[in-house]
Amino acid sequence: MHHLSSIDDLNNEAIFQILQDAASFKRRLPPKLLQDKLLITLFFEPSTRTRSSFEVAAKRLGASVVHLDPAKSSTKKGETLQDTFANLCAMGPDGVIVRHSEDNTAKIFASMNLAPVINAGTGKSAHPSQALLDFFTIYEYFKGEVEGKKIAIVGDIINSRVANSNIKLLQRMGLEVILVAPKEFMPKTPLPSYENLDDVIEKVDIIMSLRAQLERHKKPIFQDYNEYAAHYCITKEKLKNSHAIIMHPGPVMRNIDISDEVLELPQTLVLEQVKNGVFIRMAILKYLLLDCNGA
Repeated sequence: MHHLSSIDDLNNEAIFQILQDAASFKRRLPPKLLQDKLLITLFFEPSTRTRSSFEVAAKRLGASVVHLDPAKSSTKKGETLQDTFANLCAMGPDGVIVRHSEDNTAKIFASMNLAPVINAGTGKSAHPSQALLDFFTIYEYFKGEVEGKKIAIVGDIINSRVANSNIKLLQRMGLEVILVAPKEFMPKTPLPSYENLDDVIEKVDIIMSLRAQLERHKKPIFQDYNEYAAHYCITKEKLKNSHAIIMHPGPVMRNIDISDEVLELPQTLVLEQVKNGVFIRMAILKYLLLDCNGA
């Protein structure tokens, strides 16, 4: 039984197989490869793109999807997470897609080995499917020539599971990762790190903006989002001498993370990331539910 609790669960061969399948699905939708499969989505945190993307991916492949609303689940009655998961798995799903605020939830479920577990975002630590779709978007844009490309990840890095998974994956794939954030938003890292966006914006090939999560910081360092935006919003003025493509995992806070004008530029790939997310998640489901089982 195979799981995707973190990007470390995939070797490079598996990653490129997933990319190859995603590219194939993007060219032409496949037959209903999962028509006899049942998936459960278990989202303990709000989600628009990730949950919808997984559900669309599953249904494109012919699978049935059941969503459990944790607000109405027995965890509200004192049942442990492990018992909730064990009871769901007793119903015979072919896979469980989980999102949770705690870092280790997906790994704990995977260690129980009751059903394939797919991490749809846990805590601050991991969001492997987002990293895969981001890399797929970059790989597709640069026609596979990604070795040595420079990416600046900008924003609230210390609280970002997207950043954490992308840092791991993109470095493995030969990209140079640069972090840009105020020091309070910056994790301890050996990577090149800057507080000033202007110091790097003309030197990178890709800029990945992250949502400003001021609410997660106990001690405010900005009075409001407008003060943050003055330093870290990606604007046309900041990009005037830059050739970089612009990315964001969503949700985008307009004119705080990225300006309205920049969101309309052809090199802004935010919606392309969303589109690619469906194909990557189709490929992940195929890999875990069919390929890993020898189907």
